[in-house]
Amino acid sequence: MSSVMPQPETAPIVACTISRDVQNFDLLIEDMEQALGESWGDLGFAEALAFFNQPEAEAMEFVALALDDSDEDNLVLMGEIITQAKARDIKVILIAEDVTPASLHQLLRRGADEFVPYPLPEGELHQAIDRLRATKAPQPAENERTATLKTGANKEGAVFVTHGVAGGTGATTLAVNLAWELALLNTADTPNVCLLDFDLQFGSASTFLDLPRREAVFEMLSDTEAMDEEIFGQSLLTFEEKLQVLTAPADMIPLDLITPEDIGRVIDMARAHFDYVVIDMPSTLVQWTETVLSAAHIYFITLELDLRSAQNTLRFKRALQSEELPIEKLRYVLNRAPKFTDLGGKARVKRLSESLDIAIEVQLPDGGKPITQSADHGLPLASSATKNPLRREIAKLAASIHELSEDHVKAA
Repeated sequence: MSSVMPQPETAPIVACTISRDVQNFDLLIEDMEQALGESWGDLGFAEALAFFNQPEAEAMEFVALALDDSDEDNLVLMGEIITQAKARDIKVILIAEDVTPASLHQLLRRGADEFVPYPLPEGELHQAIDRLRATKAPQPAENERTATLKTGANKEGAVFVTHGVAGGTGATTLAVNLAWELALLNTADTPNVCLLDFDLQFGSASTFLDLPRREAVFEMLSDTEAMDEEIFGQSLLTFEEKLQVLTAPADMIPLDLITPEDIGRVIDMARAHFDYVVIDMPSTLVQWTETVLSAAHIYFITLELDLRSAQNTLRFKRALQSEELPIEKLRYVLNRAPKFTDLGGKARVKRLSESLDIAIEVQLPDGGKPITQSADHGLPLASSATKNPLRREIAKLAASIHELSEDHVKAA
């Protein structure tokens, strides 16, 4: 009988943190212990590259690359760590504190799979790990059909933008239903309308049309320099064979993570392949708002008959005028406008127009509960509330746009 006591088996190491000093990320240590127990280790930046060549690296599921603003001088080294990890099929979670969007963008383009800000939100690391471990690739469903675009197309499509000066003014409702009404006017077999949801954080076009949010969108936006027809087409989803939709990314990302050049390339690609491009913008003014405004043929500003809308509209105008941007492209849309018989409401609309020195050219009626119900069911108004007064007004707007477009084509 052997006198040697059996040694307890040690848990296999399935993950590592990689950082300059992991003690600077004490919350990460706690979350790693909670999620993995003792099945994780820690490496420095230089040690990580050497470790990837060791046999032990074959059992690794993922690494958590943690950095702060002091590490931005080492972006080349950290980019190489990501590259080496991906070459060995090791997932990468990026943990960043006070790092500039440009640096994040560079590292995400190198192939990082997940991004979690530090300090870590409650449960976010565990959720990121669960997503990485989802080994079964999702099968395309009926509502996940992507687009196949022709190479070398150059339609020079018209661009229409919706921008709400306050939450709840109906910008997304207008964008989604305007795009669908334009699509219904199409007599060709292939879709000629593309809806781009540029509200990268809270965009809800996918909800309004019951479409999934997909990682392909973020991957495309992260490297637009490499984008071609195939990559752009794979990031789009087809709605009922008539409309192509670029949803907001699956996860919230900083609005300034995307550059004006990125947005310009996406718009140019969409214009080349579609007759109409409808863009839903975030309420926030961002560095690429000017890019969208410059590309737009008409830039719809949605507002309501209240003080917040009046104040925000005035501030919006002043901001654009201070930068000498083309405010002549703006068209003001009053949502929940008073009824024809509401003379007092009509008078308030006139005073609002005069006080802001704007022309309110489009007035959309209050569609009531069917509007919310339609959005919750993932259907455009034309499918769920055909005779709703709001649907009728948006259909009229789409018809007038289509008629002007047809006249322009004939004149050319």
